[in-house]
Amino acid sequence: MVGGGDAAAAGPREVDDLVALATSQPWAALTKARAVLAGRPGPHDASVAHQAAGIVLRDFGDVEAGVRELRQALRQARRTGSAERETDVLASLGMALFFAGRTAAGLATFEAAVRRSSGVLAAQVLYRRGILFFTLGRFPAALEDARHAVVVLRRAGDLLWTARALNLRASAYLRLGSTSRADADYVSAIRLYSTIGQELEALDPMLNRALTAYASGDLPAALAYLDAATPSYQRLKVPTITLRVKRCAVLLAAGLVDDALAEAEAALGEIEEIRAWYTEKAELLLMAANCALAAAQPQAALDWARAAYRLFRSQRSSWQQAHAARVLIEARYKVGPVSAPLLREANRAAARLDELGSSDAAQAHLLAGRIALDLGRRDDAERHLAALAGTRRRGPALSRVSGWLGEALRAEAAGRPSRMLAACRRGLDVLDEHRLALGASELRAQATVHGAELAALAQRHAARARRPRLLLTWSERWRATAYAVPPVRPSADAELNASLAALRSVTRGLDQARSQGMPSASLQKEQQRLETEVRASALRAQGNGPWTRAPFSAADLLNELGPAQLIEIADVDGDLHVLTCGAGRIRQFAAGQVGDAMKAADFARFALRRLASSRPGDDPASALAILGKAGPALQQALLGQAVPHLGDGPVIIVPPARLHPIPWALLPVLKDRVISVAPSASAWMRAHQAPKPEHRQVVLARGPGLATDGAEVPLVARLYDDVTVLEDTAATADKVLSALDGAWLAHIAAHGIFRADSPLFSSLRMHDGPLTVYDFERLNRAPYRLVLSSCEGGALAPAGANELLGLVSSLLPLGTAGIIAAIVPLNDEAVVPLMVDLHRHLRTGQSLAESIYHVRHKLTDDPVQHATAMSLVALGAA
Repeated sequence: MVGGGDAAAAGPREVDDLVALATSQPWAALTKARAVLAGRPGPHDASVAHQAAGIVLRDFGDVEAGVRELRQALRQARRTGSAERETDVLASLGMALFFAGRTAAGLATFEAAVRRSSGVLAAQVLYRRGILFFTLGRFPAALEDARHAVVVLRRAGDLLWTARALNLRASAYLRLGSTSRADADYVSAIRLYSTIGQELEALDPMLNRALTAYASGDLPAALAYLDAATPSYQRLKVPTITLRVKRCAVLLAAGLVDDALAEAEAALGEIEEIRAWYTEKAELLLMAANCALAAAQPQAALDWARAAYRLFRSQRSSWQQAHAARVLIEARYKVGPVSAPLLREANRAAARLDELGSSDAAQAHLLAGRIALDLGRRDDAERHLAALAGTRRRGPALSRVSGWLGEALRAEAAGRPSRMLAACRRGLDVLDEHRLALGASELRAQATVHGAELAALAQRHAARARRPRLLLTWSERWRATAYAVPPVRPSADAELNASLAALRSVTRGLDQARSQGMPSASLQKEQQRLETEVRASALRAQGNGPWTRAPFSAADLLNELGPAQLIEIADVDGDLHVLTCGAGRIRQFAAGQVGDAMKAADFARFALRRLASSRPGDDPASALAILGKAGPALQQALLGQAVPHLGDGPVIIVPPARLHPIPWALLPVLKDRVISVAPSASAWMRAHQAPKPEHRQVVLARGPGLATDGAEVPLVARLYDDVTVLEDTAATADKVLSALDGAWLAHIAAHGIFRADSPLFSSLRMHDGPLTVYDFERLNRAPYRLVLSSCEGGALAPAGANELLGLVSSLLPLGTAGIIAAIVPLNDEAVVPLMVDLHRHLRTGQSLAESIYHVRHKLTDDPVQHATAMSLVALGAA
């Protein structure tokens, strides 16, 4: 709802306070109302008690029961002979009828209340009718009622009702595009609610400020407002449906699709339990459908959109019905098939949303344009895409990105590639502007999904045109862009640091409880709470502000490579294209498909895991056979026709995000080469140019619980002069971070955990608990070189369009030039001699890639050592 709004001015007796209590302490009000009714009250007291009970049931329970209570209240009010009492009940009843889906009856009831009222009471009735108009999408009418109510109520000094009317006026302003006026009214409403101690109703303008921030493009502020309101919902024990719906909208804009869908599903479960309002249920169903579309679940979206449309139609809400129609058509489009009748419906939906002045009209034009293109209706497509393109220079950043997409699709349909590429470039520039406002690396990565289609259009054109330099440039434009944006270091965030420390303590306690067979449910619950707190705190971080992206130069890359060759693999609609860069030229070759490469990689990692976990006496033959087949299969899928053209020098591989965890040394053509892997050619160039620390300080750390107790650490320590060793109680997260900051070389022997469900909680186990990605992001400067002899330290999760999240992804933007890490769990014992040998080569001045290459070529026939060496990957350029 837009706000509360049934409590008339309180009388001198406790009974008269019940209606006010119904919106501040609903359950207490319901109990007191039932107690009053049990005492056989007179008509006035009975009317007030029934009204209070009806409001509570209407807003927080059974709407039909609320209607029944309010009809009883109306009968008793008429017995009192008080026109004021009857009018006040009529307004409450009108709203309840509307919530029950009886829109015409609700409006008629309000009209009767307006005719019977004047002065302050008339203003209160107009405010409540304004809520109904707002919910129906009649925003100018809602604004007119709210404006009149604010003037009258302010003049009368009624703080509570003035706050309510300000909240409604702000919401109408927001819907009509006046965000600054909206936010000012919300702030005023919150201030008035605070003055009179009305905490429950103050929640609504608090949440609405999140929508204002979201409409202005400030996602961190929107998330902060939502987080600030959450404890009040929990303390007051009221349904969180409204909070969840608004959080869904913000999370979708942030690209956090899975989180948004989880919120929607939780709210749907909650609304079924309390049998809440039809209007709220319809709005929630529509939001769930939007979430399902973003999560590529079109059938679920179709089911929810149909249910929402039916409810809005029964309520005669033209605004919401038009919005539900657009989502319903999009779900049908995604499910298929495309048809002329579907295009006619899309045309009507776009026209209706235009007529209503909705910002969703742009998405409706995009949908209709897509359908028209699929059907070969060029004129219809041009009309809709031109309407969408008209939004490319106004409004919030994400709206402008969508407008540039419309311009790009329009140019592509017209056969004008230069104009299409220019539109793609401008759209991605706008998205960069949006991402700079985001401080969290997760948000920056996920936000790239809004530019995925723009990048795909440009890459598809370059691949089909067989223009390798152009394909390289566009692959780089939208590959690992999070590495290019200046990182935000949250080291000064006391709340985040305190939560991380608490999380380490609880996680350590949980590990101990599990190892001792002790109950751990409460510790696990606290761990989940703290993880939620840490993540929420990180997401609220603001960005760095203005920044200019350095354009990618293919010529600069070729000059930087020297004798090495860079292989960039581009994923264009599931087909892989290989770009070989070196010796002054860039060539393009066809390879296999992403699906085949991922399948072969899964087999290879499975075999490596089996070998790593094998024990003396186990037969490694089957795992080795899998590896023997996986290597050629990976080579065919990933490199294809490029294999004969790779020369014999060092190779830098730049794969798509989904294909990063590959044991590259298994590929026959790469087996005898120095290999390194980078998230992008631009990231490799920055790593290659990264300045080395003046002092060659070496930091060695070992965490608890290793089978060998990190036996390589004391052996490696003997190889260096300026070395710091952190172990036992000295190997805490804070001490390790402090030592790592700016070190020339660091080596961490610790258990590693990769969290595919939440990659920024991937961690290394220290003495006092996990050292997470969030901790690494607190570094001022990451170590120049880092060796992780831990399980899955090099594992990364794809995010957004073509981004990566994990331990490694946090270090490269902070200045780490090179990393050795594993893509699968390692055998603790087998890794010790490999690590010592690696450091012997590093000490002679070799790079990380050269060192791990020499380690592999000194291996014996031991299959476990072989699997361990193949599981280690050199990342970066040092």
